[in-house]
Amino acid sequence: MAATAVLTPRDVPTTLNYYAPAEPTNEAPYRFVEDPTDGKPRTNLGTDSHPAVIHDARGREAEFSLDVHGFQFVKWPSVESAFADDERIKEKYYPEAEEILKKVAGGKRIFIFDHTIRRRKPDDAEPETRTNRGPGLRVHVDQSQAAGAARVRYHLPGEADRLLKGRVRIINVWRPIENPVAHHPLAVSDWRTLDEKDLVPVRLIYPHREGSTYGVKYSPRLEWYYLSNQTPEEVILIKCFDSAEDRARLTAHTAFEDKTAPKDAPHRQSIEIRALVFDTE
Repeated sequence: MAATAVLTPRDVPTTLNYYAPAEPTNEAPYRFVEDPTDGKPRTNLGTDSHPAVIHDARGREAEFSLDVHGFQFVKWPSVESAFADDERIKEKYYPEAEEILKKVAGGKRIFIFDHTIRRRKPDDAEPETRTNRGPGLRVHVDQSQAAGAARVRYHLPGEADRLLKGRVRIINVWRPIENPVAHHPLAVSDWRTLDEKDLVPVRLIYPHREGSTYGVKYSPRLEWYYLSNQTPEEVILIKCFDSAEDRARLTAHTAFEDKTAPKDAPHRQSIEIRALVFDTE
């Protein structure tokens, strides 16, 4: 009888890119979602790169939770596999993501407000666009505290006053597509090792409105984790906002380069669902 293969946890030395201004300026940090029409640079963010070790959570998945660490690993096979059609994703996958957030995160009401597919090939010479995205290689948080509450008012204006009286979270559901992740896995940081003074609000400028995210300054205290060889049957829940103040409120995250990955492994593909999670109704 063949023995069951057991993967040995594999920590990865790499370099992570943290917040820095592109150059000395009095202008607040910003990033345009689409190219500005007035010739202004798309962002004024620079990069502060530092070495890091990303610890493998494989075999320890149950040790991590949304309310303690800000992230959680979940085994949840999907009915969808190709993720090639937006309408099918909304029809088939959105309800599945809602079920994950209800059963695992304890949400009573879920409102999914968008999703992002990342499958851009490394040798693609075309500029990155909203429909042709690659891994995000900058340490960040998708929502600032101000933007988290504003999301409720933007998407559910008639109910916002009532909903904001209860606990509100924004949680991403991140899943690989088609193949296990080899190149550019997703790293998540332990909330308990983050100093909130290192969070830098960054204006996120859409054509029709403005939100904000967080850049993250470097700190040697930050502890980082990933799930080696993460498969399409495994998701990471990433907390980006929590109105409750007595538990993990968010987790910084980033893709990272794994130089030990097999050169011929398929390029990374992934989908992330972003959702408002309400606890009171």
